[in-house]
Amino acid sequence: MPLFKKRTVGKPGEWYYCLEHKKVEEGPECPAKDRFGPYATREEAEHAMQTARERNLEWENDPRWHDAAARDSDDE
Repeated sequence: MPLFKKRTVGKPGEWYYCLEHKKVEEGPECPAKDRFGPYATREEAEHAMQTARERNLEWENDPRWHDAAARDSDDE
């Protein structure tokens, strides 16, 4: 008996953004490796790529991500 049941049909109201097809889907139509989500609304899923860009910028500019590099250069 498998530990996890493969879910082939999404729940109504779950929205995903498919990275492969570049479209919004209700319920997971594509494999998990090809999608962002779930989102609570269609509008949130439509803005998934913008949200990802904004978060990436925040993380790239977060000084906590660069602490190890700063410590290493101070040790030399």
